[in-house]
Amino acid sequence: MGAWAECPMRRARIAKGKPLIGTIANTLTIVIGSAVGSLAKRGLGEKYQEVLFMAMGLAAFGIGVNAIVTGMADSVYPVLFIASLAIGGVVGTWLDIAGRFDRFVSKRSKDGGNLSQGLSTAIMLFCFGTLSILGPMNSALHGDETYLFTNAMLDLVTSMVLASSFGFGIALAAIVLFCWQGSIYLLAAQLAPFLTSELMAEITVVGGFLILASGLGILKVREIPVMNLLPSLLVPPVWFGLVALTSGLF
Repeated sequence: MGAWAECPMRRARIAKGKPLIGTIANTLTIVIGSAVGSLAKRGLGEKYQEVLFMAMGLAAFGIGVNAIVTGMADSVYPVLFIASLAIGGVVGTWLDIAGRFDRFVSKRSKDGGNLSQGLSTAIMLFCFGTLSILGPMNSALHGDETYLFTNAMLDLVTSMVLASSFGFGIALAAIVLFCWQGSIYLLAAQLAPFLTSELMAEITVVGGFLILASGLGILKVREIPVMNLLPSLLVPPVWFGLVALTSGLF
């Protein structure tokens, strides 16, 4: 990832080929995985569903810890994640993202509370990993779908496990993923120079904390309004932009 800022992709144009094929495949695997998982859920007793809840919570917790440790090892601003979580949390609470999200999901599901928790976890896991960010860029600029196809296989398994705990409503995360990766695909040439390894490390740390918080909620250790923390992911790019701007001025 360290070569993103220096490589010729600054001048690259959108690669010719089948547009968004990797993103479409990734979206479909989530829908398929959600369908398979929800069918499996119907045949499971309550005690088995509880075990799956616990397994999903532990998995999210572990993935979050791994992302934090990995990102911090490459971090150049060790306290930026603290400012990101604080600023993002205040902004998200002011906007009431979690409340709006819960109300939206509740209108579309009898089990809105649980589905809301599952969907927030799914969105974090599907959208804010390295493969989900660099994948559409690699697809757009080089026509290489490797990252996205790899991500699709991972999301297939994850969506199956999530849907076996929270139901088919997890498939709604596929819409978010498509919009997310589609936007990155369309803006790839403009974004490539800015997605340095340093910025990706900071985003990874913040994203890791959000996934960890989702795990804590599923395990019922502590209910954290994770959706209110989503703006935290925007703080590192803004900070790096300000640093680049000020260094250019002075």
